[in-house]
Amino acid sequence: MSLVPTFATAPSFLGAPWRASDPASTGFTVAGIPLDIGTTNRAGARSGPAAIRQASRMLVDGAHPTRWTDPQDWPLTDAGDFAIALGDIESSLRQIEAQASAIPHLVALGGEHGITLALLRALSKRLGAKLALVHFDAHVDTWPDNFGQTYGHGSVFFHAIREGIVDARRMVQIGIRSPVQRDVWDWTLNQGVTVLSGQEVQEMGPESVAQKIRAVVGDAPAYLSFDIDALDPAHAPGTGTPEIGGLASWQAQAILRRLDGIAFRGMDIVEVAPAFDTAEVTALAAATIAWEYLAMMVAQGEVRPAG
Repeated sequence: MSLVPTFATAPSFLGAPWRASDPASTGFTVAGIPLDIGTTNRAGARSGPAAIRQASRMLVDGAHPTRWTDPQDWPLTDAGDFAIALGDIESSLRQIEAQASAIPHLVALGGEHGITLALLRALSKRLGAKLALVHFDAHVDTWPDNFGQTYGHGSVFFHAIREGIVDARRMVQIGIRSPVQRDVWDWTLNQGVTVLSGQEVQEMGPESVAQKIRAVVGDAPAYLSFDIDALDPAHAPGTGTPEIGGLASWQAQAILRRLDGIAFRGMDIVEVAPAFDTAEVTALAAATIAWEYLAMMVAQGEVRPAG
C-alpha cells in the first residue's frame, strides 16, 4: 500500500516510475499515444492518456482484490507519450510503430483506435507471426475506409487482416452493436472473425463469453484492444462514438478476470475523450481495464519479452 495520499500520487500511470529510455529493461511499459485526427464523430481522444493516468490514482492504495498483487510491486514504468506527426496519419503510424518496436511488452493509452494498427504491425514483426486478437468495441472497425480516410479509426482491423498481421480466424469481437453496412458485416464474417454482439454478451454472461474468447484465441500469441465505447454510455460517456446497449463496466471487468492463460503480448485502451466525460467515470473505467490486464499478467508470471 502506498504511503502517499491518493491525490498526491505521481502523475504517471499507477504512479509508476517515468522511464522514457531503455524500455527493454522493464517487464511492462505504459505509453500514451495522443492521436485523434482519424476520428469520424467527436474528437478529443488526444487528451485520453493524461485523463487515464490521472484517474489511475484510484487504483494504487492497495492490492488487486482477487489476484492479491500490488501495483507498487509490478515491474512497470511509464515511458510518457509517443511522438506523432501532427496532422499526418500515415507518418504518425510509422512513428508509433518504430517507437513500439523497442518495447517488449507495451500497454498503450490512446488516442483513437487507429493507433492499434501501428502497434499490431510492430508486435507482429517482433514475433514473426500472425496475432490472435481480443477486441472489445461497439464497432467492427473493418470499414475499408472512413469517409475517404484510408487509415481512419474505423478501418484499423480491415488493414490488420488484409496485411496479414492478424489471424481473422483467431479474432473475436465483443460488444458489437453499431449500425453497419451489410457488405462490411459480411466481409468481416467471411474472413473468419467471431463477432459477439452487445446483446449476445448480455445474454451469455461473463463466464460463457470468456470461454468463447479462449476457444477462438487458443494458444496463439494474442493482443487485447479495448475501445472504451464497448461500454454503454451510461458507464463511459466520455468517448467520441457512443452507442447504447453496451456492456456495463462490471461485465467487462468480469470477462477480463476470466481470461487467464491467453498468451497476451500487449494491449491498448483507446477512444477516451475526457471533454465528454462526467466525474472521470470513463477515464477510471479505462484505467481499470489496463490495471486488470496488468494484474492478470503479473499474477500469471507473464513478464516475458514479445520476441
